[in-house]
Amino acid sequence: MNRVCVRPARSFVVLAVAAWLVGVPAAALAQSGGGAPVKPVSGLGYGFVGLGAATSEGESQGTWHVGGGGEVLFRDAFGVGAEIGYLTLMEAAGSDGLGVLSVNGSYHFNGGASARRWRPFLTGGYTLGFDGGSSESFFNVGGGVDFWMKPGVGLRLEFRDHIWTQEDVHLWGVRIGVTFR
Repeated sequence: MNRVCVRPARSFVVLAVAAWLVGVPAAALAQSGGGAPVKPVSGLGYGFVGLGAATSEGESQGTWHVGGGGEVLFRDAFGVGAEIGYLTLMEAAGSDGLGVLSVNGSYHFNGGASARRWRPFLTGGYTLGFDGGSSESFFNVGGGVDFWMKPGVGLRLEFRDHIWTQEDVHLWGVRIGVTFR
């Protein structure tokens, strides 16, 4: 791929990271002070399945993605987590897939209000895509909502886009899963 196409992609990465670093703290400061006491440290885990597409140069192929992960939450809002999964084209039927390992930061809205059933979140970070013989670096952005059906068990709905800037490829998907704390 020529350098003319790579430069705008790198510029987008820099702008996206800058927006994330400014936007998340601003959103945190905008939260109301009411609600239940804030926990200093908590955690959650999740598993998911998802459908999406691999999109490049205006063309797309269907994908499916399965995986799971966990997060440590500080003050019921700021999170640091990791997940591992398997992503493949639907046509490949699981034979030529990609292992996906992500390390992310996140912000969960409504922090401290553990009685609230809906907890929207934003996430983003680094992704390592790997198969039997090689690996590639991606970055990812996404967001979603956890719907807590019981105090310790919930339903997770999420959108996630893994972006490979070197080849201008987006591996995006809509995911559904369970979450627990």
